[in-house]
Amino acid sequence: MKIPLAKPYFLPEDAERIKEVLNSGWVVQGPKVSEFETAWSEFTGARHSVAVSSCTTALHLALIASGIGKGDEVILPSFTWIATANAVEYTGAKPVFCDINTDTFNIDSTSLAKHISADTKAVIPVHLFGLSADIDSVSEVLGDKNITVIEDAACGFGAYRNGEHSGLKGRSGCFSFHPRKAITTGEGGMIVTRNEEDAAILRQLRDHGANTEKSSANVPYLLPEFNILGYNYRMTDIQAALGTAQVRRADDILKKRRAIAAKYDIALKDVEFLSLPKVQTGCIHGYQSYVCMFVSGKMDINSVDAVSEKRNKFMQYLSDNGISTRPGTHAVHAQKYYSEKYGLNHSDYPNSYIADRCSVALPVYPGMTDEEFGHIEEVIKKYK
Repeated sequence: MKIPLAKPYFLPEDAERIKEVLNSGWVVQGPKVSEFETAWSEFTGARHSVAVSSCTTALHLALIASGIGKGDEVILPSFTWIATANAVEYTGAKPVFCDINTDTFNIDSTSLAKHISADTKAVIPVHLFGLSADIDSVSEVLGDKNITVIEDAACGFGAYRNGEHSGLKGRSGCFSFHPRKAITTGEGGMIVTRNEEDAAILRQLRDHGANTEKSSANVPYLLPEFNILGYNYRMTDIQAALGTAQVRRADDILKKRRAIAAKYDIALKDVEFLSLPKVQTGCIHGYQSYVCMFVSGKMDINSVDAVSEKRNKFMQYLSDNGISTRPGTHAVHAQKYYSEKYGLNHSDYPNSYIADRCSVALPVYPGMTDEEFGHIEEVIKKYK
């Protein structure tokens, strides 16, 4: 048996919607993109949704629209996918890392407070693995400082805190449609914002900076004006058609993911070497991933390498038995580019480094069979 970590959930209707686009001849940023943006806003409760080519480009544009540039500092948790930090680098600003809470894998407000400086212009909380970060706590730390909050909700689809979908509290929120996400368009991203002016500038930025107010399909001699520097970060209608079909059945997709997570919670609750995902009061988890911590005795920066070696043996054992796993994500400050450029050590953000070295993501996807789940449970319980 070969069980993947994740598997996109496609139905025949998805192919039919793509076929419609191909037959129409309009395959880039047309009516299907607008339809997807509307469907996304309806599901999440966003006021404005702007589709782009990836969550990385979404973060990049959200930072630019917020005026972030050279000389600015942007604080983000170290335990995240590297794209969060890369997007800051693209603007010329400096990414400043802070630590996480290992119970939630999300930003630690106490660590955040320690890294605020006069140059801090933005904070990027990350809703990791489908659990909403505590944006209210972040806002309390920021107080009345003029610091923008941009939410990295790449994993945040279906994540709620106190009844509100992730991505809606900050100036903007950025989502991913990578194949490992609950809703996928192959590659793709979405920016949500309450600000109408931001939405307008984001639409320009994704399309080479084009201002289409003075151009018209009915006036053949008029071309768009380009009064700002933009990018080719457009989504195709092929992607958008697929995304719309999936978001229309999002409730079912999320229900299936949560059901698998609930089975894990019951099946693995007595496995002493795994600390299972925790969900805080008022939160609904989207379970983009089901990420555990491999625990063995004392867990601190001094013992992490020894525990990590045991974690690696466990993951290899699962692989040998046909079960795919991976670490939750990485501690970006420990990646060579960032550690060398900014003179960072592994111990600077200990919780992020521990999570990097000791986390284990187990398979989660709609369509997982009882046989597959039973195999995972049996193999894990046999491990010693």
